[in-house]
Amino acid sequence: MTARRPLAHLPFFFALLPFAAACSPGADEMPETARESEADLIARAREIHDRVITLDTHIDINTSNFTAERNYATDLPTQATLPKMEAGGLDVGWFIVYTAQGLLNDEGFADAYANAVDKFDAIHRLTTEYAPDRIELALTSEDVRRIAASGKLVAMIGVENAYPVGREISRIEEFHSRGARYISLSHTGPSQFSDAHSGENDGDYLHDGLSDLGRRAIAEMNRLGIMIDISHPSKASVLQTLELTRAPVVASHSAARALSDVSRNLDDESLRAVAENGGVVQTVALRSFVHTIKNAAHSEAMSALRAEVAAEMDFELIGRGGMYMLSDEERDAYMARMEELEAEVAERAAGMKIPPDVGVADFVDHIDYMVNLIGIEHVGISSDFDGGGGVAGWDDASETFNVTLELVRRGYAEEEIAMLWSGNLLRVLDEVQSVAARIQAEGLQAED
Repeated sequence: MTARRPLAHLPFFFALLPFAAACSPGADEMPETARESEADLIARAREIHDRVITLDTHIDINTSNFTAERNYATDLPTQATLPKMEAGGLDVGWFIVYTAQGLLNDEGFADAYANAVDKFDAIHRLTTEYAPDRIELALTSEDVRRIAASGKLVAMIGVENAYPVGREISRIEEFHSRGARYISLSHTGPSQFSDAHSGENDGDYLHDGLSDLGRRAIAEMNRLGIMIDISHPSKASVLQTLELTRAPVVASHSAARALSDVSRNLDDESLRAVAENGGVVQTVALRSFVHTIKNAAHSEAMSALRAEVAAEMDFELIGRGGMYMLSDEERDAYMARMEELEAEVAERAAGMKIPPDVGVADFVDHIDYMVNLIGIEHVGISSDFDGGGGVAGWDDASETFNVTLELVRRGYAEEEIAMLWSGNLLRVLDEVQSVAARIQAEGLQAED
């Protein structure tokens, strides 16, 4: 696809943004024709958004929200629910079987496996018991298109951290049978399969990239048709994976390190290697990954204001970690108070000189950067909702349209937007499954 945006020299382009913003007339100063043009642009973006299949490759879950009494069929205080997806026009959500890295021993593997099965079962309950009339599990791109055409939402499953596999490679096939269509070999800290990105900061490397077990896991995922997720492993692990795999890979939730220097983002060498492999990088909308410096300045100012308001309300802030220790009722009560607090904080912040928040435009800067570096066919979109993700303007699934609007504003054509939202990821899934079919056929021929 030929890019139309004059972004060959990104640093120069970004340097012009403050100047352009300063020279642009405010909405009140715009002539009537310009305001009508903006209205037309929004209407055109809405039509495009309604036509394309929108797909988010990373939505974390808590299984306490997947019970008969409490589930995503109602609008829970989470960033992603079925009502929020429907309101925002988010067609496909990859729900994540995430397991934190633990000790590499039998007890750790057993606990991790139980956690993974619990999450697999929760996702299946949503699609078969709680809301089968509103959402259905997809295993292939054909499933995605069929379900979306029927008017229902689409669920898919990704595994964040292969730690629950233990040392039993056969569990990869079990996870495939449970619906997993991508698996990451590690999370934070080295797993039995690979080193993690976090080793760059803490020096905790165990394998100098992939372990022998990790190499076997790659071959098994190729055989089964599971996409290999490279968002969390170390750079050495990523590059070794790209050398070994017979199929394209996916980075399920990563951004461009050239724009935000964090170890979880991919540098230009890694991005080019993914493009050469034929894979796709699902750009992540997580504030600190999108714009580290801007996020730090805004967060510091808002945290101080939030603490001030909380003290006035006699309300103890406990953070995301503390919330996991609460019962469902306590969590709901806490979130209700948080809504009151945030409303007051927003009102006060409007009258203060608070550093700007990381927003959709910052997020799409990463899409632009990667499109111009490695080609539009290798770039996609992810939120990391309910796992720390979200930016101002796309802070939950109900605001999904704002991403399409920004893409239209920057000159992306409908065909390109369709590629970014789902076409590229589904193309990779198709190719991974085609490679698996060939490998399995080779195995049959060898047996004959």
